[in-house]
Amino acid sequence: MDIFEKLPQALLPWYCENRRELPWRQDKEPYHIWLSEIMLQQTRVEAVKGYYSRFLAALPTVEDLANCDDDALHKLWEGLGYYSRVRNLKKAAQVIVAAGKFPTEYADVLALPGVGEYTAGAICSIAFDMPTPAVDGNVLRVISRLTEEETPIDQLSYKASVRQKLMEIYPAQAGDFTQALMELGATVCGPNRKPDCESCPCKEFCGSALNGTAEKFPVRLPKRAKREVEMTVFILNCDGEFALQKRGKTGLLADLWQFPNVPGKLETEQALAAVVAMGLRPKNVIRCVERSHIFTHIIWQIRGYYLEVDAPTGDFTWMTRQQIEADAALPTAFRQFFE
Repeated sequence: MDIFEKLPQALLPWYCENRRELPWRQDKEPYHIWLSEIMLQQTRVEAVKGYYSRFLAALPTVEDLANCDDDALHKLWEGLGYYSRVRNLKKAAQVIVAAGKFPTEYADVLALPGVGEYTAGAICSIAFDMPTPAVDGNVLRVISRLTEEETPIDQLSYKASVRQKLMEIYPAQAGDFTQALMELGATVCGPNRKPDCESCPCKEFCGSALNGTAEKFPVRLPKRAKREVEMTVFILNCDGEFALQKRGKTGLLADLWQFPNVPGKLETEQALAAVVAMGLRPKNVIRCVERSHIFTHIIWQIRGYYLEVDAPTGDFTWMTRQQIEADAALPTAFRQFFE
């Protein structure tokens, strides 16, 4: 019996006894599982819990999501980042509503906007107990340590081979097995720390545990350096109202609110001239701060000017702090200047 064949017998009892109680594990409703998997992409479990509950309280059905106003939807997602996820959620919800039901075939789930192999595998296995692996970084880390595999886990061919091997050994309890693999990779064999091999249900057949090599795995390809972009942001205050504008319909942070900004880091006189060019009259520079924000492939290096201005003119929407908190989805890159 090879390592893969031993996994179900080892993981299923362990998962039954050690699984975390998470809000999206309360039922097998496809909408709930799909929403949680999208939210959990690039985001910590603890951060997602509150968002998940608030989102479902506001939009309890797929129909509610499909019909939700974009600004209200972005506000529900505010702070989670990667906003293309929520835009694709709405597009997919509209597809589901048009079809009359949530798809139950893997190919149809995979065809939904914003759904890739991992998410389709998670939905189909957890909601419908189909033998469809959900292979993400956590699962790849576990498998690479079990097998002491030196192939970089971020090579697509390696991910495909792991998916195929898992598919061949999936038990009838497909949903529990998928979540057991996820749970092991998120806890006992977690990222960026020494694995807790003594607590691992696979320690008797894990190559890394037996040979003391766990910290050597997984192997990854060298990371590309992130591109840095400099910009200047203006937090313009006129009698308690702040200037906001919508970003474009496409590209990074598409269709979200932002503070006015220009490329490059401007010195004070340049910044004042830029505000005048916007059709405003600056009264007072309150302060200037330096911040940064990291995206997947880009780092924004941002200089922020807090200014008081005369008369709320210019091509902006002016909102009070209360209005912004209630209605305007400010991505973290800009919200950090407001908080």
